[in-house]
Amino acid sequence: MSLVDPLDTLAGIADEPAWLVGGAVRDRWLGRPTDDYDVAIGGDARRLARALARSADAHAFALSEAFGVWRVVGRNHRWQVDMLPLAGRSIESDLAQRDFTINAIAEPLSGGGYVDPFGGLDDLHARTLRMVSPEAFARDPLRTLRLARLACELDFEVDPGTAAAAAASAAGLTMVAPERIFAELKRVVIADRALAGLELMDAVGATNVVLPELSEMHGVEQSHYHHLDVYDHTRSVLAETIELSRHPRPWLGEHADAVGRLLAEPLANELSRGQALRFGALLHDVAKPQTRRVTAEGRITFIGHDVVGGELATDILTRLRASDRLREHVAALTRNHLRLGFLVHEMPIGRRAIYRYLRACEPVQVDVTLLSVADRLATRGRGSDEAIARHLELARDLLGEALAWREGRPRPPVRGDELARAVGLRPGPELGQILQELEEASFAGEITSPEQAIDRARSMVGGPGRSVSER
Repeated sequence: MSLVDPLDTLAGIADEPAWLVGGAVRDRWLGRPTDDYDVAIGGDARRLARALARSADAHAFALSEAFGVWRVVGRNHRWQVDMLPLAGRSIESDLAQRDFTINAIAEPLSGGGYVDPFGGLDDLHARTLRMVSPEAFARDPLRTLRLARLACELDFEVDPGTAAAAAASAAGLTMVAPERIFAELKRVVIADRALAGLELMDAVGATNVVLPELSEMHGVEQSHYHHLDVYDHTRSVLAETIELSRHPRPWLGEHADAVGRLLAEPLANELSRGQALRFGALLHDVAKPQTRRVTAEGRITFIGHDVVGGELATDILTRLRASDRLREHVAALTRNHLRLGFLVHEMPIGRRAIYRYLRACEPVQVDVTLLSVADRLATRGRGSDEAIARHLELARDLLGEALAWREGRPRPPVRGDELARAVGLRPGPELGQILQELEEASFAGEITSPEQAIDRARSMVGGPGRSVSER
């Protein structure tokens, strides 16, 4: 396998032993694209990093002063190389401290065969994840979570002894920095085989530590409208969310392309809106265990789980050190995921009901409508076929409205300052209430001109010069 830029540049200037190591070796062998390289240096990492930066018109900086690690980032961030001093006296001793055999292979930059002291190439052939040593997880408990991430990203099987060692170290995740945990968890949730990754997290005990709220969903039974408990329902909603993102047209019809473009937009924490929607699916029913009640008639309820769930989602993502924007986005998805289902019972709905739905869900109107579809598709208890058909009918209509709202939020046909002068109102909360009512009436098609808006405002305040508080 030939070395390519920036590695060929590095090979030409390195005057000390250097090896490509870690995930880059694995991914290149598997034919997976990579632009993120780790290079173990048998010398001065700082000097070689600066030499590469000069030769490749890149930027070099210290990544860890304590460990002597330097990073070189290419122009426009198209690639990066981390320079790592050898951990030990030889490349073999360096590889012995790594997590899994497929990550403990070295490729000399100067050419020659792989350095593979632990049989990583054989495990690549066998598509197996195996620990380098029994101490691998004790050295860094985050590797328990990384095991699940790699298994679902690569579609590899896990060696039984490795799974057992991971489970024995799962409790150590409590000592790992939340930022590191979230970095691995994100990759599990957005992987093609996210459900398999979550299942492995469960099997090795990582979920109990990282997302105990998810573990609490196990065995929480629901009403006869559901065919699964809360945990399996959540997994099903995630599966439907992934399917909707991949193949929206059968469910969303004419809106599929526009929805696809929206889901591809970057949101926060290096996640797209579509990837953030998966976190909404994972946490939308997170409050059901604590809000479950059984009435005197034996009916199971989860009253308030949407509102409480929004608060819990915020707490969870705060604990994981997610950004404010992601926390607010997922909390809004959780808080509003029931709204469309309630409207189904009022069909056909009027323009004012549509307006209130869109305003209440802002700015996640499109996203939460998709989540509600996934939630409905995953709910197949009594009368589900008819309920799904009605839900999809309304969801398609609301998606069109939500997409149009994103293009240009509706406004009343008169400016606030003009309205204030016309009806004698001072700027303040009263004027804001009037403008909101006019916006809703305009969206509903009840007023279409500035004159009609002013007349409506005058009727609301009872004539010029009177405030809302005097009505």
